[in-house]
Amino acid sequence: MSQVLHTPPPTRAPADGDLAALAARHGLSVSGARPSLPQYVRQLWARRHFIGAFATAKLTAQYSQAKLGQVWQVMTPLLNAAVYYFIFGVLLGTKQKVPDYVPFLVTGIFVWTFTQSSIMAGTRAISGNLGLVRALHFPRAALPVSFALQQLQQLLFSMCALAVILLCFGVPVAASWLLAVPVLVLQFTFNAGVSMIMARLGAKTPDIAQLMPFVLRTWMYVSGVMWSIDKIAEHDDLPHLVTVLLQINPAAVYIDLMRFALIDSFQAHQLPPHVWAAAVGWALLAGVGGFIYFWKAEETYGRG
Repeated sequence: MSQVLHTPPPTRAPADGDLAALAARHGLSVSGARPSLPQYVRQLWARRHFIGAFATAKLTAQYSQAKLGQVWQVMTPLLNAAVYYFIFGVLLGTKQKVPDYVPFLVTGIFVWTFTQSSIMAGTRAISGNLGLVRALHFPRAALPVSFALQQLQQLLFSMCALAVILLCFGVPVAASWLLAVPVLVLQFTFNAGVSMIMARLGAKTPDIAQLMPFVLRTWMYVSGVMWSIDKIAEHDDLPHLVTVLLQINPAAVYIDLMRFALIDSFQAHQLPPHVWAAAVGWALLAGVGGFIYFWKAEETYGRG
């Protein structure tokens, strides 16, 4: 007697649309998927206390192994200022052309250090914290923002020393010092935006962190930290395009605005044209653009 074997009909693999509908019906979502931009902003705002605590903890631990501890937060930029004063002020004679050269130089060093340190820390924000990124779920933008906030806190410590230096060199306290607040807000927004850009680039190519010191050193030399851009702009033999690029350089914009706020001998005519518009424009361009650029790669951080 023959036996008939009945084979089951072939089953159809579920289509992607069926899987998506099934996941949605049971409240499932893709692990690590990038949230929408408004949702990402809300998530980042919800982590604001973590960002502040993380920045403070990193700042406290930064010099924990040094005997002088947090004093180095002020000593490091002051020692840099002393070196630059000897090279540019004494050897090259720059101090003869700039009134109140020591306050001029120290202000430039402190403000530049804020930008430089924020960008360097941002470059390593993801690649240097892979354990944290892979272990916990949080908006990754919290890392570069917290590092920029850490550098802002360090700058505020330095500003106390800067105020003492200004008073010691005869710069009086003035109502214009209040302008330092909006300048710092704009500069922090700019620094945080650039930090997020560099964090994404550094996460994909960690070698960028080795290149950045050379890029930042070159940027410092063209930002008027040790010399006055308005004096250079007076030279007729300088191409107009070069003058414009020097004046709209974002680092130079924030440095000049801080000098204008704090140093009475630094007058309005020494500022580049439309300087406040440039400061706001750079802050918005870097802050918003950097945030969106970083958000677009949110699901890739810590993988690979």
